[in-house]
Amino acid sequence: MSGANPKLRRVSRVSAVQALYQMDVSGTPHKTVVNEFLNHRFGHADEPGMVKADEPYFEDIMAGVVSNQTGIDASITLHLSDKWPLRRLDATLRALLRSATYEIQKRPDVPGLVIINEYMAIATDFFSGKEPGMVNGVLDKICKDVRAAEFGLSASHAALPGAIGKDVPAEKAAPENALAKDE
Repeated sequence: MSGANPKLRRVSRVSAVQALYQMDVSGTPHKTVVNEFLNHRFGHADEPGMVKADEPYFEDIMAGVVSNQTGIDASITLHLSDKWPLRRLDATLRALLRSATYEIQKRPDVPGLVIINEYMAIATDFFSGKEPGMVNGVLDKICKDVRAAEFGLSASHAALPGAIGKDVPAEKAAPENALAKDE
């Protein structure tokens, strides 16, 4: 992760949550939304007042969530209460959890605690109720399953019932609110 600018990464993460939300509620295809952000929402050195982001990082999160949505949704669903399935969550919360879970699963260059802290901060920007606590709990469990060694847990921790990919009923493994992929 050396050379990464934390402020630009934060903007990339918030933008990814916003873009995933947009895809979820409007059904707009992935590439269309990504291009909108790259061409109209992110600024460059000669554009005062425009937001700057780590654009490759944003693109990686977006492409990663779309291409890995089935596994991401299964991981999130595994750690949600049966009373609160993924489809019942607020679309912003769904987008946030998907983005964070992608980073936990596929970005080993970023420490798990950094990912959790970043998305907790984003959750508190969007929500003032119990949602940030739920985000913390779900991401902590996913992170400990996927990155057991980072938390001083044995590798067998991920093999316990309830860990990622273990004992996930078929109806829970199917993606809910599937994001629009480009053909």
